[in-house]
Amino acid sequence: MAMQAQEIEDLIREAFPAAQITITDMAGDGNHYAAEVIDESFRGMNRVQQQRAVYAALKGKMDGANGELHALALTTKAPAD
Repeated sequence: MAMQAQEIEDLIREAFPAAQITITDMAGDGNHYAAEVIDESFRGMNRVQQQRAVYAALKGKMDGANGELHALALTTKAPAD
């Protein structure tokens, strides 16, 4: 079953309560999303570390062929100074 944008945001928000989160359904099909997550906790982390933290927040929803979330284009960064 496909995930809804709000479900994705809710999972990310649990791990990053103060983050600015934008979720976009890229194909309008509920399977291909883009997410931008801006959070102070990313400061000092490289992009791989930031993205791993967000993927961990998704609690396995992208795991394998049977994952509920098929594709997520992810942009992460710390807020601008």
